[in-house]
Amino acid sequence: MNTHTQLEDLLREIAPQVLGALVRRYGDFAAAEDAVQEALLAAALHWPGDGVPDNPRGWLVVTASRKLVDNARSEQARRRRESVAAAQDEALHKGVLFGGSLPGASDDTLTLLFLCCHPALTPASAIALTLRAVGGLSTAEIASAFLVPEATMTRRITRAKQTIKDSAVPFRMPGGDERAARLRSVLHVLYLIFNEGYAASGGAQVHRVELSGEAIRIGRMLRDRLPGDPEVAGLLALMLLTDARRAARVGDDGRLVPLDEQDRARWDRGLIAEGTALLDAAVRSGAVGEYQLQAAIAAVHDRAERVEDTDWAQIHALYEMLERMTGSPVVALNRAVAAAMAYGAPEGLRLLEPLAARLGDHHRLHAVRGHLLEMAGDAAGAAEHYRAAAARTASLPEKRYLIERAARL
Repeated sequence: MNTHTQLEDLLREIAPQVLGALVRRYGDFAAAEDAVQEALLAAALHWPGDGVPDNPRGWLVVTASRKLVDNARSEQARRRRESVAAAQDEALHKGVLFGGSLPGASDDTLTLLFLCCHPALTPASAIALTLRAVGGLSTAEIASAFLVPEATMTRRITRAKQTIKDSAVPFRMPGGDERAARLRSVLHVLYLIFNEGYAASGGAQVHRVELSGEAIRIGRMLRDRLPGDPEVAGLLALMLLTDARRAARVGDDGRLVPLDEQDRARWDRGLIAEGTALLDAAVRSGAVGEYQLQAAIAAVHDRAERVEDTDWAQIHALYEMLERMTGSPVVALNRAVAAAMAYGAPEGLRLLEPLAARLGDHHRLHAVRGHLLEMAGDAAGAAEHYRAAAARTASLPEKRYLIERAARL
């Protein structure tokens, strides 16, 4: 790893800690983020020549605090806070920059993550804000990943910051029931980020590695902060066990490779071992949640050395438990596939029938119906649904795969 990459990694790791510290002290998310961005730019300009300070986080906190104060100087209403902040900065300069410690750095990052996943935000806004503030991705990178103009993403992030500001929620870790509810939002946001990275919903790429990679990085951080939570461990295990198959999902020609055709020698056995160990420890805690069940399904796939060795009956049983727990139509769709693989296509098609009212014209329903009809020997019906699915997906690799599947029939 070269020096430039090491510096980028260091700044990306520290940035949410610095932002969290400023939001905690000043309470203004937008102003704090602007100041942190200026401080990061200053670090990127000066550190390669001057060397990385002994306490890089302290350097960034002091620099960002001073920039925030400078930016506020022209506002009459903030003069009083400015003088207080200046005094605080002097204390920081003496106590932090020269080897002292800033309390709560790791907690600030976790609190920032919980703040970005505030229940008042829509999932789309929470995802964008999390990637921006905690993941360190630029607005342009996030916009590119979700196939929207940068201006649209800028407005989305700006509205999210304003929503948090208007909610007047204090910068602190929520406690009790509020923390449990907010943790569900955090896990859901990370799950959505990972899924978009592992299986991009639109565009020309099968994967968006910057998204799945950030979800795993933040998931590891969350696991370090909350080691006793089984669902945190379950989600991280799910991401690792799924990401282990990423290299085999794309052929040399860039085409999407379905699970039953993948070269399993390309699966990352290290990630599988790590994910399995996390899952085993989480399940032993006795409280089984939806992410642990999904991780267990991924583990059954990953343990099969050949596609013929897959224990589809176990996968079906796990999906049945997951469907009872979540009521999700997507889970029900996956259960239908597992039922078909374990007990025959007619059983899978039977389970699909009630899903039409819940999923409507969704491309995944057409794709699964096509797959099960192909298993049942109805080539014409399968081709019809493959074409219908291809017409409705925004993912170009998936569209090409479905069209080719229809053409083969």
